[in-house]
Amino acid sequence: MTGTPDRCRLRSPTRTRSRAIQPPDPADLIVDRLGPATRPSPLGLSTVSGDRIADYCPDDARTLFDPSPSGADGPSFEMAGPREQVFFDGPRSHAAIVTCGGLSPGLNNIIRALVRTLRGPYGVRNVTGFRFGYAGLAKDADPPPMNLDRAAVHHIDRQGGTILGSSRGPVEAGEMVDTLDRLGVDLLFCIGGDGTMRGAQAIYDEVKARGRQLAVIGLPKTIDNDLPLVERTFGFDTAVGIACEALRAAAIEAECAPRGVGLVRLMGRHAGYIAAAAALTTREVDLVLVPELSFALDGPKGVYAWIREVLARQGRAVVVVAEGAGQDHLEAAGEADPSGNRKLGDIGVFLRDAMKAAFADDPINLKYIDPSYIIRAAPANTADARLCGELAEDAVHAAMSGRTGMVVGLWNGQRTHVPLGAVAGRTRRLDLDGALWRSVVQTTGQPKVFEGE
Repeated sequence: MTGTPDRCRLRSPTRTRSRAIQPPDPADLIVDRLGPATRPSPLGLSTVSGDRIADYCPDDARTLFDPSPSGADGPSFEMAGPREQVFFDGPRSHAAIVTCGGLSPGLNNIIRALVRTLRGPYGVRNVTGFRFGYAGLAKDADPPPMNLDRAAVHHIDRQGGTILGSSRGPVEAGEMVDTLDRLGVDLLFCIGGDGTMRGAQAIYDEVKARGRQLAVIGLPKTIDNDLPLVERTFGFDTAVGIACEALRAAAIEAECAPRGVGLVRLMGRHAGYIAAAAALTTREVDLVLVPELSFALDGPKGVYAWIREVLARQGRAVVVVAEGAGQDHLEAAGEADPSGNRKLGDIGVFLRDAMKAAFADDPINLKYIDPSYIIRAAPANTADARLCGELAEDAVHAAMSGRTGMVVGLWNGQRTHVPLGAVAGRTRRLDLDGALWRSVVQTTGQPKVFEGE
Protein backbone atom coordinates (compact mmCIF):
# COMPACT_ATOMS: atom_id res chain seq x y z
CA MET A 1 0.00 0.00 0.00
CA THR A 2 1.08 3.54 -0.62
CA GLY A 3 0.01 6.90 0.69
CA THR A 4 1.28 9.92 2.58
CA PRO A 5 3.51 8.98 5.50
CA ASP A 6 2.18 10.46 8.72
CA ARG A 7 5.12 9.69 11.02
CA CYS A 8 7.83 12.12 12.09
CA ARG A 9 10.95 11.90 9.95
CA LEU A 10 13.31 12.59 12.86
CA ARG A 11 13.17 10.16 15.76
CA SER A 12 14.55 11.10 19.15
CA PRO A 13 14.82 8.18 21.60
CA THR A 14 14.87 8.88 25.32
CA ARG A 15 18.12 7.01 25.95
CA THR A 16 21.10 9.26 26.68
CA ARG A 17 24.77 8.86 25.87
CA SER A 18 28.02 9.85 27.53
CA ARG A 19 29.03 13.45 26.89
CA ALA A 20 32.58 12.19 26.29
CA ILE A 21 31.53 10.94 22.86
CA GLN A 22 32.32 13.67 20.39
CA PRO A 23 29.55 14.36 17.86
CA PRO A 24 30.54 13.85 14.23
CA ASP A 25 30.29 16.51 11.57
CA PRO A 26 26.80 16.23 10.01
CA ALA A 27 28.41 16.11 6.57
CA ASP A 28 30.25 12.94 7.60
CA LEU A 29 26.92 11.14 8.10
CA ILE A 30 25.60 11.61 4.56
CA VAL A 31 25.19 8.24 2.84
CA ASP A 32 26.04 7.95 -0.84
CA ARG A 33 23.53 6.63 -3.37
CA LEU A 34 24.02 5.13 -6.80
CA GLY A 35 21.13 7.08 -8.25
CA PRO A 36 17.36 7.61 -7.97
CA ALA A 37 15.38 4.61 -6.76
CA THR A 38 12.55 4.34 -9.26
CA ARG A 39 11.31 0.75 -8.98
CA PRO A 40 8.46 -0.17 -6.61
CA SER A 41 9.67 -2.40 -3.80
CA PRO A 42 8.53 -6.02 -4.10
CA LEU A 43 7.95 -6.22 -0.32
CA GLY A 44 4.35 -5.01 -0.41
CA LEU A 45 4.55 -2.97 2.79
CA SER A 46 2.60 0.15 3.75
CA THR A 47 3.22 3.86 4.21
CA VAL A 48 0.09 4.46 6.29
CA SER A 49 0.28 4.15 10.07
CA GLY A 50 -2.43 2.20 11.84
CA ASP A 51 -3.48 -0.05 8.94
CA ARG A 52 -1.98 -3.14 10.63
CA ILE A 53 0.50 -3.64 7.78
CA ALA A 54 4.20 -3.20 8.46
CA ASP A 55 5.46 0.12 7.12
CA TYR A 56 8.28 1.14 4.82
CA CYS A 57 10.88 3.40 6.35
CA PRO A 58 10.46 6.94 4.97
CA ASP A 59 13.36 7.70 2.68
CA ASP A 60 14.37 10.77 4.69
CA ALA A 61 13.90 9.28 8.19
CA ARG A 62 16.75 10.08 10.57
CA THR A 63 17.60 9.55 14.24
CA LEU A 64 19.59 11.95 16.40
CA PHE A 65 23.17 11.31 17.42
CA ASP A 66 22.41 12.94 20.76
CA PRO A 67 18.77 12.40 21.79
CA SER A 68 18.94 14.85 24.71
CA PRO A 69 17.28 18.26 24.35
CA SER A 70 20.68 19.87 23.79
CA GLY A 71 21.26 17.63 20.77
CA ALA A 72 18.03 18.40 18.95
CA ASP A 73 19.78 20.54 16.34
CA GLY A 74 22.85 18.32 16.10
CA PRO A 75 23.95 15.58 13.69
CA SER A 76 21.73 12.63 12.91
CA PHE A 77 21.97 9.21 11.28
CA GLU A 78 19.93 8.00 8.37
CA MET A 79 17.61 5.29 9.68
CA ALA A 80 17.81 1.75 8.36
CA GLY A 81 14.85 -0.13 6.96
CA PRO A 82 13.05 -1.09 3.73
CA ARG A 83 12.29 1.73 1.30
CA GLU A 84 9.17 2.06 -0.84
CA GLN A 85 11.27 2.51 -4.00
CA VAL A 86 14.33 0.43 -4.87
CA PHE A 87 17.23 0.94 -7.25
CA PHE A 88 18.03 -2.63 -8.28
CA ASP A 89 15.81 -5.14 -10.06
CA GLY A 90 16.21 -8.19 -7.81
CA PRO A 91 15.84 -11.02 -10.37
CA ARG A 92 18.43 -9.33 -12.60
CA SER A 93 20.90 -8.57 -9.82
CA HIS A 94 23.98 -10.46 -8.64
CA ALA A 95 24.93 -10.23 -4.96
CA ALA A 96 28.15 -11.35 -3.26
CA ILE A 97 29.25 -11.85 0.34
CA VAL A 98 32.71 -11.90 1.94
CA THR A 99 33.75 -12.49 5.58
CA CYS A 100 37.12 -11.13 6.70
CA GLY A 101 39.39 -10.89 9.73
CA GLY A 102 39.19 -12.95 12.90
CA LEU A 103 36.28 -15.22 13.70
CA SER A 104 33.35 -13.96 15.72
CA PRO A 105 30.06 -15.48 16.89
CA GLY A 106 27.29 -14.70 14.41
CA LEU A 107 29.11 -14.82 11.08
CA ASN A 108 27.03 -17.72 9.81
CA ASN A 109 23.85 -16.05 11.09
CA ILE A 110 24.67 -12.99 9.00
CA ILE A 111 25.42 -15.06 5.89
CA ARG A 112 22.21 -17.04 6.27
CA ALA A 113 20.02 -13.97 6.79
CA LEU A 114 21.61 -12.14 3.84
CA VAL A 115 20.99 -15.08 1.51
CA ARG A 116 17.43 -15.65 2.68
CA THR A 117 16.52 -11.95 2.39
CA LEU A 118 18.16 -11.54 -1.01
CA ARG A 119 16.71 -14.69 -2.55
CA GLY A 120 13.36 -14.50 -0.74
CA PRO A 121 11.46 -11.20 -0.79
CA TYR A 122 13.79 -9.46 -3.27
CA GLY A 123 14.04 -12.40 -5.67
CA VAL A 124 17.81 -12.13 -6.28
CA ARG A 125 18.68 -15.27 -8.23
CA ASN A 126 22.46 -15.17 -8.03
CA VAL A 127 24.29 -14.91 -4.68
CA THR A 128 28.04 -15.63 -4.59
CA GLY A 129 30.21 -16.27 -1.55
CA PHE A 130 33.89 -15.33 -1.80
CA ARG A 131 36.16 -17.73 0.09
CA PHE A 132 38.64 -16.82 2.83
CA GLY A 133 38.26 -13.08 3.00
CA TYR A 134 39.41 -10.55 0.45
CA ALA A 135 41.85 -13.14 -0.87
CA GLY A 136 38.78 -14.69 -2.48
CA LEU A 137 38.42 -11.61 -4.69
CA ALA A 138 41.92 -11.94 -6.09
CA LYS A 139 42.47 -12.99 -9.68
CA ASP A 140 42.39 -16.81 -9.98
CA ALA A 141 41.49 -17.17 -6.29
CA ASP A 142 41.72 -20.70 -4.95
CA PRO A 143 39.28 -21.96 -3.81
CA PRO A 144 36.92 -20.22 -6.23
CA PRO A 145 33.72 -18.49 -5.13
CA MET A 146 30.77 -20.66 -4.11
CA ASN A 147 27.09 -20.39 -4.92
CA LEU A 148 24.92 -19.50 -1.94
CA ASP A 149 21.32 -20.68 -2.11
CA ARG A 150 18.86 -21.48 0.65
CA ALA A 151 20.05 -25.09 0.82
CA ALA A 152 23.68 -24.00 1.26
CA VAL A 153 22.84 -21.89 4.30
CA HIS A 154 20.28 -24.22 5.88
CA HIS A 155 21.01 -24.48 9.64
CA ILE A 156 24.50 -22.91 9.36
CA ASP A 157 23.44 -20.53 12.12
CA ARG A 158 23.75 -23.43 14.57
CA GLN A 159 27.52 -23.58 14.22
CA GLY A 160 30.36 -21.18 14.92
CA GLY A 161 32.81 -19.80 12.40
CA THR A 162 31.92 -18.98 8.79
CA ILE A 163 31.16 -21.37 5.95
CA LEU A 164 32.97 -18.96 3.63
CA GLY A 165 36.18 -19.01 5.63
CA SER A 166 38.06 -15.88 6.61
CA SER A 167 41.53 -14.38 6.44
CA ARG A 168 43.44 -11.21 7.15
CA GLY A 169 45.34 -9.05 4.73
CA PRO A 170 44.58 -6.77 1.82
CA VAL A 171 44.26 -7.40 -1.90
CA GLU A 172 44.82 -4.53 -4.30
CA ALA A 173 41.50 -2.73 -4.77
CA GLY A 174 41.74 -2.65 -8.55
CA GLU A 175 42.20 -6.42 -8.67
CA MET A 176 39.17 -6.98 -6.43
CA VAL A 177 36.98 -4.68 -8.51
CA ASP A 178 38.19 -6.43 -11.67
CA THR A 179 36.86 -9.67 -10.16
CA LEU A 180 33.55 -8.05 -9.28
CA ASP A 181 33.29 -6.67 -12.82
CA ARG A 182 34.14 -10.03 -14.37
CA LEU A 183 31.43 -11.77 -12.35
CA GLY A 184 28.91 -8.98 -12.86
CA VAL A 185 28.36 -8.36 -9.15
CA ASP A 186 25.90 -5.56 -8.34
CA LEU A 187 25.77 -5.76 -4.55
CA LEU A 188 28.73 -6.59 -2.27
CA PHE A 189 28.35 -7.28 1.45
CA CYS A 190 31.58 -7.06 3.47
CA ILE A 191 31.38 -8.57 6.96
CA GLY A 192 34.12 -7.66 9.40
CA GLY A 193 35.75 -5.14 11.67
CA ASP A 194 38.04 -2.17 11.21
CA GLY A 195 40.39 -3.81 8.68
CA THR A 196 37.45 -5.15 6.69
CA MET A 197 35.88 -1.71 6.56
CA ARG A 198 39.15 -0.24 5.28
CA GLY A 199 39.05 -2.83 2.51
CA ALA A 200 35.41 -2.05 1.78
CA GLN A 201 36.26 1.64 1.61
CA ALA A 202 39.02 0.91 -0.91
CA ILE A 203 36.61 -1.15 -3.04
CA TYR A 204 33.98 1.59 -2.83
CA ASP A 205 36.49 4.27 -3.88
CA GLU A 206 37.68 2.19 -6.84
CA VAL A 207 34.13 1.37 -7.91
CA LYS A 208 33.18 5.03 -7.75
CA ALA A 209 36.26 6.05 -9.74
CA ARG A 210 35.20 3.64 -12.49
CA GLY A 211 31.63 4.94 -12.50
CA ARG A 212 30.35 1.46 -11.74
CA GLN A 213 26.86 1.04 -10.24
CA LEU A 214 27.79 -1.40 -7.49
CA ALA A 215 26.54 -1.14 -3.90
CA VAL A 216 29.18 -1.75 -1.21
CA ILE A 217 27.68 -2.41 2.22
CA GLY A 218 29.53 -3.26 5.44
CA LEU A 219 28.24 -5.29 8.38
CA PRO A 220 29.98 -4.59 11.72
CA LYS A 221 31.74 -7.66 13.15
CA THR A 222 34.05 -7.28 16.11
CA ILE A 223 33.69 -8.97 19.46
CA ASP A 224 35.71 -6.09 20.93
CA ASN A 225 32.74 -3.78 20.21
CA ASP A 226 35.14 -1.00 19.22
CA LEU A 227 33.80 0.35 15.93
CA PRO A 228 33.03 4.08 16.14
CA LEU A 229 29.44 5.27 15.73
CA VAL A 230 28.16 1.71 16.25
CA GLU A 231 27.08 1.13 19.83
CA ARG A 232 27.00 -2.66 19.59
CA THR A 233 28.55 -5.02 17.08
CA PHE A 234 27.40 -8.59 16.61
CA GLY A 235 29.38 -11.19 18.52
CA PHE A 236 29.97 -8.95 21.54
CA ASP A 237 27.08 -10.23 23.62
CA THR A 238 28.12 -13.86 23.05
CA ALA A 239 31.73 -12.99 23.87
CA VAL A 240 30.70 -11.46 27.19
CA GLY A 241 28.61 -14.51 28.05
CA ILE A 242 31.50 -16.94 27.51
CA ALA A 243 33.91 -14.57 29.25
CA CYS A 244 31.62 -14.70 32.28
CA GLU A 245 31.97 -18.48 32.37
CA ALA A 246 35.75 -18.07 32.49
CA LEU A 247 35.50 -15.50 35.29
CA ARG A 248 33.24 -17.75 37.35
CA ALA A 249 35.67 -20.63 36.88
CA ALA A 250 38.54 -18.38 37.97
CA ALA A 251 36.56 -17.32 41.05
CA ILE A 252 35.88 -20.94 42.05
CA GLU A 253 39.53 -21.88 41.56
CA ALA A 254 40.58 -18.93 43.70
CA GLU A 255 38.11 -19.74 46.46
CA CYS A 256 39.16 -23.38 46.65
CA ALA A 257 42.86 -22.73 47.32
CA PRO A 258 44.71 -20.84 50.07
CA ARG A 259 45.70 -17.41 48.75
CA GLY A 260 44.07 -18.34 45.48
CA VAL A 261 44.32 -15.97 42.54
CA GLY A 262 42.34 -16.46 39.33
CA LEU A 263 43.81 -14.59 36.36
CA VAL A 264 41.76 -14.37 33.16
CA ARG A 265 42.96 -12.86 29.87
CA LEU A 266 40.15 -11.70 27.61
CA MET A 267 40.11 -10.27 24.11
CA GLY A 268 40.22 -6.51 23.66
CA ARG A 269 43.01 -5.20 21.48
CA HIS A 270 42.26 -1.48 21.78
CA ALA A 271 39.18 -1.39 23.99
CA GLY A 272 38.24 -3.05 27.27
CA TYR A 273 34.51 -3.49 26.69
CA ILE A 274 34.47 -7.30 27.07
CA ALA A 275 36.50 -7.20 30.28
CA ALA A 276 34.38 -4.41 31.73
CA ALA A 277 31.03 -5.96 30.78
CA ALA A 278 32.01 -9.43 32.03
CA ALA A 279 33.22 -8.01 35.34
CA LEU A 280 29.97 -6.12 35.84
CA THR A 281 27.90 -9.16 34.90
CA THR A 282 29.57 -11.65 37.24
CA ARG A 283 30.58 -9.23 40.02
CA GLU A 284 33.26 -11.78 40.93
CA VAL A 285 36.25 -9.63 39.99
CA ASP A 286 38.63 -7.65 42.19
CA LEU A 287 40.73 -6.02 39.47
CA VAL A 288 40.10 -5.12 35.82
CA LEU A 289 42.96 -3.98 33.58
CA VAL A 290 42.07 -2.55 30.16
CA PRO A 291 44.04 -1.00 27.27
CA GLU A 292 42.75 2.49 28.09
CA LEU A 293 44.18 2.39 31.62
CA SER A 294 47.91 2.75 32.22
CA PHE A 295 49.10 1.11 35.42
CA ALA A 296 52.19 0.55 37.55
CA LEU A 297 52.87 -2.94 38.87
CA ASP A 298 55.22 -2.20 41.77
CA GLY A 299 55.13 0.33 44.57
CA PRO A 300 52.64 1.10 47.34
CA LYS A 301 50.03 2.28 44.83
CA GLY A 302 50.69 -0.40 42.20
CA VAL A 303 48.79 -3.46 41.04
CA TYR A 304 50.69 -5.89 43.26
CA ALA A 305 49.98 -3.80 46.36
CA TRP A 306 46.26 -3.88 45.56
CA ILE A 307 46.27 -7.66 45.10
CA ARG A 308 48.06 -8.06 48.43
CA GLU A 309 45.39 -5.92 50.08
CA VAL A 310 42.61 -8.02 48.55
CA LEU A 311 44.26 -11.28 49.63
CA ALA A 312 44.74 -9.98 53.16
CA ARG A 313 41.08 -8.98 53.36
CA GLN A 314 39.35 -11.97 51.77
CA GLY A 315 41.96 -14.64 51.12
CA ARG A 316 41.48 -14.83 47.34
CA ALA A 317 41.43 -12.54 44.30
CA VAL A 318 40.15 -12.56 40.73
CA VAL A 319 41.95 -10.48 38.09
CA VAL A 320 40.84 -9.92 34.49
CA VAL A 321 43.09 -8.33 31.87
CA ALA A 322 42.25 -7.37 28.29
CA GLU A 323 44.78 -8.45 25.65
CA GLY A 324 45.80 -4.90 24.76
CA ALA A 325 46.37 -3.78 28.35
CA GLY A 326 49.80 -3.05 29.79
CA GLN A 327 51.71 -3.18 26.54
CA ASP A 328 54.20 -0.66 27.95
CA HIS A 329 55.34 -3.40 30.32
CA LEU A 330 56.24 -5.68 27.40
CA GLU A 331 58.84 -5.53 24.69
CA ALA A 332 57.31 -3.96 21.61
CA ALA A 333 56.78 -6.58 18.94
CA GLY A 334 57.49 -4.08 16.17
CA GLU A 335 55.60 -6.23 13.69
CA ALA A 336 52.18 -6.08 12.10
CA ASP A 337 49.74 -8.78 11.07
CA PRO A 338 48.53 -9.02 7.44
CA SER A 339 45.73 -6.55 8.23
CA GLY A 340 48.21 -3.92 9.41
CA ASN A 341 47.47 -4.32 13.14
CA ARG A 342 50.49 -4.14 15.41
CA LYS A 343 51.17 -7.50 17.02
CA LEU A 344 50.73 -7.37 20.76
CA GLY A 345 52.80 -8.91 23.48
CA ASP A 346 51.00 -11.53 25.60
CA ILE A 347 50.01 -9.58 28.69
CA GLY A 348 48.28 -12.61 30.19
CA VAL A 349 51.35 -14.83 30.21
CA PHE A 350 53.49 -11.91 31.29
CA LEU A 351 51.27 -11.18 34.31
CA ARG A 352 51.05 -14.86 35.18
CA ASP A 353 54.81 -15.19 35.41
CA ALA A 354 55.45 -11.73 36.87
CA MET A 355 52.88 -12.23 39.64
CA LYS A 356 54.40 -15.55 40.66
CA ALA A 357 57.80 -13.87 40.90
CA ALA A 358 56.44 -10.83 42.77
CA PHE A 359 54.77 -13.07 45.38
CA ALA A 360 57.67 -15.51 45.71
CA ASP A 361 58.21 -14.64 49.39
CA ASP A 362 54.53 -15.19 50.18
CA PRO A 363 53.39 -17.61 47.46
CA ILE A 364 49.99 -17.53 45.81
CA ASN A 365 48.04 -20.32 44.15
CA LEU A 366 47.55 -18.80 40.71
CA LYS A 367 45.30 -20.30 38.04
CA TYR A 368 45.51 -18.77 34.56
CA ILE A 369 42.63 -18.98 32.04
CA ASP A 370 42.62 -17.73 28.44
CA PRO A 371 39.32 -18.49 26.64
CA SER A 372 40.04 -16.31 23.59
CA TYR A 373 39.63 -18.85 20.79
CA ILE A 374 36.76 -20.60 22.55
CA ILE A 375 34.95 -17.27 22.43
CA ARG A 376 35.76 -16.55 18.79
CA ALA A 377 34.62 -19.94 17.52
CA ALA A 378 31.36 -20.15 19.46
CA PRO A 379 27.92 -19.97 17.82
CA ALA A 380 25.93 -16.81 18.48
CA ASN A 381 23.68 -16.63 21.52
CA THR A 382 20.04 -15.58 21.17
CA ALA A 383 20.71 -11.84 21.51
CA ASP A 384 23.45 -11.86 18.86
CA ALA A 385 21.44 -14.17 16.58
CA ARG A 386 18.58 -11.69 16.59
CA LEU A 387 20.90 -8.73 16.01
CA CYS A 388 22.58 -10.56 13.11
CA GLY A 389 19.25 -11.19 11.41
CA GLU A 390 18.18 -7.58 11.78
CA LEU A 391 21.48 -6.15 10.56
CA ALA A 392 21.51 -8.49 7.56
CA GLU A 393 17.98 -7.57 6.56
CA ASP A 394 18.77 -3.86 6.84
CA ALA A 395 21.96 -4.34 4.81
CA VAL A 396 19.93 -5.87 1.99
CA HIS A 397 17.29 -3.14 2.19
CA ALA A 398 20.03 -0.49 1.98
CA ALA A 399 21.78 -2.12 -0.97
CA MET A 400 18.59 -2.71 -2.93
CA SER A 401 17.62 0.95 -2.46
CA GLY A 402 20.90 1.97 -4.12
CA ARG A 403 22.79 3.08 -1.03
CA THR A 404 26.51 2.39 -1.05
CA GLY A 405 29.74 3.06 0.83
CA MET A 406 28.08 2.50 4.20
CA VAL A 407 27.78 0.25 7.24
CA VAL A 408 24.58 -0.82 8.94
CA GLY A 409 24.81 0.05 12.60
CA LEU A 410 23.00 0.55 15.88
CA TRP A 411 22.74 3.79 17.82
CA ASN A 412 20.51 4.62 20.78
CA GLY A 413 18.61 1.42 20.08
CA GLN A 414 17.87 2.44 16.47
CA ARG A 415 19.36 0.66 13.46
CA THR A 416 21.20 3.13 11.25
CA HIS A 417 23.22 3.78 8.10
CA VAL A 418 26.79 5.00 8.72
CA PRO A 419 29.13 6.04 5.87
CA LEU A 420 32.23 3.85 5.60
CA GLY A 421 34.43 6.93 5.83
CA ALA A 422 33.18 7.59 9.37
CA VAL A 423 34.09 4.05 10.49
CA ALA A 424 37.08 2.78 8.49
CA GLY A 425 40.48 3.27 10.09
CA ARG A 426 39.09 4.30 13.48
CA THR A 427 38.32 2.55 16.77
CA ARG A 428 36.11 3.36 19.73
CA ARG A 429 37.64 3.27 23.22
CA LEU A 430 36.23 2.73 26.68
CA ASP A 431 35.62 6.11 28.33
CA LEU A 432 37.41 6.10 31.69
CA ASP A 433 35.38 9.19 32.67
CA GLY A 434 32.10 7.50 31.80
CA ALA A 435 29.42 5.52 33.62
CA LEU A 436 30.56 2.07 32.48
CA TRP A 437 34.05 2.37 33.90
CA ARG A 438 32.73 4.13 37.00
CA SER A 439 30.60 1.04 37.66
CA VAL A 440 33.59 -1.25 37.15
CA VAL A 441 35.69 0.65 39.69
CA GLN A 442 32.80 0.77 42.14
CA THR A 443 32.04 -2.95 41.78
CA THR A 444 35.63 -4.19 42.06
CA GLY A 445 36.65 -1.63 44.68
CA GLN A 446 39.95 -1.21 42.86
CA PRO A 447 41.85 2.10 43.02
CA LYS A 448 40.89 4.62 40.37
CA VAL A 449 44.53 4.82 39.27
CA PHE A 450 47.64 2.71 39.83
CA GLU A 451 50.43 5.26 40.16
CA GLY A 452 53.03 3.01 41.76
CA GLU A 453 54.99 5.29 44.08
